Amino acid sequence: GRHLKRWKRRHNTTHAKIRCVGEQAMATLKGWRLLRKLRCSTNRITNIVKAVLVLHHASA
Repeated sequence: GRHLKRWKRRHNTTHAKIRCVGEQAMATLKGWRLLRKLRCSTNRITNIVKAVLVLHHASA
């Protein structure tokens, strides 16, 4: 119930916007069940996840 300073509210708002984007992308990956079915090297999985996230952000 206490009032935050203006810079702290601005920081929290910015942080929430950035976090929201990441959470939406992870929800997309979970919905596709992509990570459960992959049977390849971890380096390749990382590149696949990066590509999916780029496509997710481009379509939003």
